[in-house]
Amino acid sequence: MPPLQLRIIDTLSGIAPAAWNALSGGQICLSHAFLSSLEDSGCVGEGTGWYAHHLTLWDDQSLVAAMPLYQKHHSYGEYVFDWAWADAYARNGLSYYPKLLSAIPFTPVPGTRVLARDGAHARALLDVALRVAASSDSSSLHILFPTGHDVPWLHEAGLLIRKGVQFHWYNKDYRDFDDFLSGLNHDKRKKIRQERRKAGSHGLACEWLDGHSASPHDWQFFYRCYATTYALHHSTPYLTPEFFLSLAERDPQGVRLLVARRGDVPVAAAFFLCDDRALYGRYWGASEALPFLHFELCYYQAIEYCITHGIGRFEGGAQGEHKLSRGLEPVVTYSAHWIRDPRFRDAVDRYLAQESEGIGFYLDELSERLPFRRQQAMAAQQ
Repeated sequence: MPPLQLRIIDTLSGIAPAAWNALSGGQICLSHAFLSSLEDSGCVGEGTGWYAHHLTLWDDQSLVAAMPLYQKHHSYGEYVFDWAWADAYARNGLSYYPKLLSAIPFTPVPGTRVLARDGAHARALLDVALRVAASSDSSSLHILFPTGHDVPWLHEAGLLIRKGVQFHWYNKDYRDFDDFLSGLNHDKRKKIRQERRKAGSHGLACEWLDGHSASPHDWQFFYRCYATTYALHHSTPYLTPEFFLSLAERDPQGVRLLVARRGDVPVAAAFFLCDDRALYGRYWGASEALPFLHFELCYYQAIEYCITHGIGRFEGGAQGEHKLSRGLEPVVTYSAHWIRDPRFRDAVDRYLAQESEGIGFYLDELSERLPFRRQQAMAAQQ
């Protein structure tokens, strides 16, 4: 391989979207539009604890590999929890922060994190990332939600592998929602139909919008709903109104907004991302507390949308065992970790081995609770 030039950049504005997107594989969360919208709207950068240190490799003037990378001064917005690790450092008089993080901010969507023209360039970039981490003042390097395909070679490079669980729905060429329900056992079928009837009794009409069809008023209403959901959980939104408007303008086909109205009055809204791979559930909120409306907008409408449009997968976001009874299946997720201090590396390695065993037991338990009829449940476990 000819010599490559490393450039560490603090903004994507200097990279042509086409050059970045040629490496990102078409996934919306890895796109130039998504990541640069986070930067330009102030969701990451000064005052947020997320500071861009994106790694790029160049062959002359051609971008051949890239890694979205951030220096972090906290562990918020990651969905892979390492607070206990930070606490262990503090109890021993050491600093866990800053750390280096390759991840999609505030977005637990699995995907490659080492974007490259080919495998050789991917391995070259990972080697560079490890050297950058070792020569910096960071305690560690973390790669969150890489694909299962990437895990073996990340492990071979010396990173510790951690497992987690999400819940995804898979489109098994269903003709319609009733066809999907027919594959569930009687109790789950009955429960979903009851929930949909109760949600339907609120007299709301649902409309799917994208970046072209959603109006500024729609986005303003959604943001109020989004902020209200965070306030109800005594938290502060990570994303700004400008982020949603920017992404809708830059990638109108990549966003979906589901608005539920009573007549002309919006009552609730849910925000999704969409690409050729999947529909990704992200945020929701409502101006009224209406029973079962959350399940209708965030799961059942999303499943119907996937069936209607031939989308193969719906990712329901992080955690949530309640998703299992609504037809979503447990899926193993991964993260990869390089720890500078060998003492803590050994401790984390032992911890992850125990945690992984627990994840295995948890998956076995979830498999026994799959909502599908016996034949489908057996096939799903194989």
